[in-house]
Amino acid sequence: MLKVIVTGGAGFIGSALIRHLVKNELAEVVNLDKLTYAGNLESLREVSSSPLYHFAKLDICDREGVANLFASFQPDAIMHLAAESHVDRSIDDPLCFVKTNVLGTANLLQCALEYWRSLDEARKSAFRFQHISTDEVYGSLGPEGFFQETTPYSPRSPYSASKASSDHLVRAWGHTFGLPVLLSNCSNNYGPYHFPEKLIPLVILNALDGKPLPIYGKGDNIRDWLYVEDHAKALWLINRKGLPGETYNIGGHNERTNLQVVQTICKILDELRPKQSGKYEDQITFVTDRPGHDQRYAIDADKLRRELGWRPEENFDTGIRRTVQWYLDNDWWWRPIREKKYSGERLGKGETK
Repeated sequence: MLKVIVTGGAGFIGSALIRHLVKNELAEVVNLDKLTYAGNLESLREVSSSPLYHFAKLDICDREGVANLFASFQPDAIMHLAAESHVDRSIDDPLCFVKTNVLGTANLLQCALEYWRSLDEARKSAFRFQHISTDEVYGSLGPEGFFQETTPYSPRSPYSASKASSDHLVRAWGHTFGLPVLLSNCSNNYGPYHFPEKLIPLVILNALDGKPLPIYGKGDNIRDWLYVEDHAKALWLINRKGLPGETYNIGGHNERTNLQVVQTICKILDELRPKQSGKYEDQITFVTDRPGHDQRYAIDADKLRRELGWRPEENFDTGIRRTVQWYLDNDWWWRPIREKKYSGERLGKGETK
């Protein structure tokens, strides 16, 4: 049984990955998570009693704590997802993103390097440091074309700049020290257990609460959407079959404008939980755009399909319906968050701390 450290495992993508690994008995996992506002161990309720799952409350910037975890658990891989991840919050508090995403990644790399150097040759060869990043490092696309693994970096928000920095650090540890690294850059994820500051869960829950459904600018910004469980499967495939030193883009070829996303959610809710009067679309409100809002992201995932055989199982129409239904069925998970952590207020107006 392989042993894997997953950083940020109480977050959205990290918890999906851990559920996939533990439920399918693919690996024994330690969830390394600081439990910031977006970390939620309830997202792992269905696997928390498994002997293959362990939890370590740690900050990735804690050098001694991370080194001790490597020494005691003796992992075969680390899958690094821990990050501050919301563009709007990075506008409000950019230095927090630099600390976690840049310095935290550097600390993980150095701890992993020292651990890797202590292994015998067979385990050295098999070890992987896998870094999970975002398509936002590439900047903003025009109306045509796709981000490819060779696209030059052009980050435009504090969040994407911090992730670009961490990507460069991972490659540097690979090139300079020989650490076997893998990188992936994904498009926008959606699905169950998504913290409700992000567009899709925010719209679903605001709609149910009768609140405005805020859309930045004209709603014509375009994103490529990837169902989170498809992403989790792609990450494990890369871990097992990817070539060290390589980067793999993960996307669903599901481009939608933000307005189209919101309108789709409204139509599904009209069907599954109709209002007493009117339509959910009546709640749509256009608000002032956020600073530096990128116009379009779209991923070319052909390398991942061609070399490793990955295909997403969900398209946007099937995935968004599953997502809306999940939020309707699981208020036990999201209602405490709305009541105690984040009730749907606007973030990212550009007024830094």
